[in-house]
Amino acid sequence: MTGKSEAVYERLKGDIESLRLRPGAKLGEVQIGEELGASRTPVREAIRRLAQEGLVDFVPGEVARVAAISLGGVRSLFEFRMMLEPGAAASVAASGATDPRVLTPFGALRERLEEFDESFRALDAVGQAGAYQGFYDITEAFDQAVIAACRNPYLARSIRDLRSQTVRLRHLSHSGPRRMATSLEEHRAMLKAILQGDTRAAEAACSHHLAQTLQALIDSLTSQEPMPGVDVQLDAVI
Repeated sequence: MTGKSEAVYERLKGDIESLRLRPGAKLGEVQIGEELGASRTPVREAIRRLAQEGLVDFVPGEVARVAAISLGGVRSLFEFRMMLEPGAAASVAASGATDPRVLTPFGALRERLEEFDESFRALDAVGQAGAYQGFYDITEAFDQAVIAACRNPYLARSIRDLRSQTVRLRHLSHSGPRRMATSLEEHRAMLKAILQGDTRAAEAACSHHLAQTLQALIDSLTSQEPMPGVDVQLDAVI
């Protein structure tokens, strides 16, 4: 992939993950090229790569569109994550028990989490509602640390390949400060288990977190007031 195509890919991917480009939005090659100062070839290459990652759909006879979100797709994604990520968390806990160097980033993350928790609790309701990004940064750092510390390259790659879908759904989980506080406790439990080298607790804590996150997403997507402009297919169930 050329440098220009890579730049277009990163821009479009970021816009899709952050929902600046909403599910169902058209991706016209000419328009995107004009906006980003690129010819149609690098734009086309970037869109094809995003399609391979499941972020873009090709509709026969139409331009490409940002992939819609369905309840069935959300459930399928989390079902697959539940097969992978608890095992990765257990693997990292086992590795840390024999090589303390593995635990260094997780110790730093626990400190960040505790600092965030203290400041979060001191905020009023308005301040807490605006604190999402700081928390997302910590949880993303945790996920990336697990991937980096996972010694099975196939498992690590499989989890990494799901990150774009996971990040996009994270921005749809607008369940409020209560869910953020609960998720904070779930991440505290995962960090504790990994730092203690407790493989069973790490696996169980990760499974619990994923199950709770899935339920929060389902509740959010089926709420009376879904996020404006988001194409959610409620009838696409598994």
